[in-house]
Amino acid sequence: MADLSINFAGIKSPNPFWLASAPPTNSGYQVQRAFEAGWGGAVWKTLGDPIINVSSRFAAVSFNGQRVAGFNNIELITDRPLEVNLKEIAETKKRFPDRALIASLMVEPKQEKWHEIVKKVEAVGVDGLELNFGCPHGMAERGMGSASGQVPELVEKQTYWAKEAAKTPVIVKLTPNITDITVTAEAAVRGGADAVSMINTINSLAGVDLDSWNTIPHVAGKGAHGGYCGPAVKPIALNMVGECARNPRINVPISGMGGVSDWQNAVEFMLMGATGVQVCTAAMHHGFRIVEDMIEGLSHYLDSKGIQSVMDLVGKSVPKYSDWGNLDLNYKIVARINQDTCINCNKCHIACEDTSHQCIDMLNDPNGKPYLRVREEDCVGCNLCSIVCPVEDAITMVELPHEQPPMTWNDRQSALGLLKQMEVDTVK
Repeated sequence: MADLSINFAGIKSPNPFWLASAPPTNSGYQVQRAFEAGWGGAVWKTLGDPIINVSSRFAAVSFNGQRVAGFNNIELITDRPLEVNLKEIAETKKRFPDRALIASLMVEPKQEKWHEIVKKVEAVGVDGLELNFGCPHGMAERGMGSASGQVPELVEKQTYWAKEAAKTPVIVKLTPNITDITVTAEAAVRGGADAVSMINTINSLAGVDLDSWNTIPHVAGKGAHGGYCGPAVKPIALNMVGECARNPRINVPISGMGGVSDWQNAVEFMLMGATGVQVCTAAMHHGFRIVEDMIEGLSHYLDSKGIQSVMDLVGKSVPKYSDWGNLDLNYKIVARINQDTCINCNKCHIACEDTSHQCIDMLNDPNGKPYLRVREEDCVGCNLCSIVCPVEDAITMVELPHEQPPMTWNDRQSALGLLKQMEVDTVK
């Protein structure tokens, strides 16, 4: 069997599946239950000055019959005393010395505050620290969370302050509520971060009740924006992980999170540069035992690929992730419809006719039986028909032979620039 253990910035874990800092890691009881189920690590729910959480704090977005396609929360950091959390952290680490136990921290942007809490949590035996610069609600009004995480200078400065006192690896958790996450990731690296984790939750409002007109959720008729997570955010998170992984100035390990729901998602994140993944919403939806399927599925996948260690997955797809200007403009694919499996629902024809390139014809064979055919000379290979088709493999996208050598937009622009310069030189 393949080796599932990882080494994340010096933090060892028996597998890459960690619980993210969130309600599932709020207490020693929960984290210990998670470790018993098989989780390789956990990031303890964010520690700081105790606060008061509101009642009515979660909401979900369901879509087309899928429950919890997206999840929204307005919960803040731990509302339990720091001393109680520290006692339970020590007990948990003693019971499970081989599991990664990380403390998530959030305090005011003051040097002495960071020094104080770092020393306290390291004294109880944590394996590392995660600085929460991502919480988008509640704490931002107090200058913490994403209020700090959106300002590169504050990210760098606070990371540096934490590193001044830290003896264990420091992970900086980044907010996605920013134009370019690589800017704050670079700031974290300049501050001395040993690793970064992403993404924290996205600013969101889950919905509005059409009868009462209250927001969802609401607290006594008042609502506030919350943090969005769950399967719906995976494409956003995956992009941000990839952008950081391919940036040479962000040369530290990445812990990926944001919609990780199964082992396949975990593999995607690791291929895009994450050394390990963190999970929250899926555990809240289905319970801690989901890690059993994750471990088994990942193990079988690695064995089927002949891969000896899960660490060998890390970053393998990053060289394939580039800028639009580097894509081959002469690459061509077209759609082809399998008449044996097509059920003539006409969804592909409607989608193509109304919203794409009108290249799917509705025809009748000699016996009067209707069928659909793609005019390949007009097909632009957009994939829309195969996406809306309800039958697996009834429509396939087929690569055509190159009629012209590969050419990118950047190549084209360079060639045009050279031609213009030649014209100028000729005139001279």
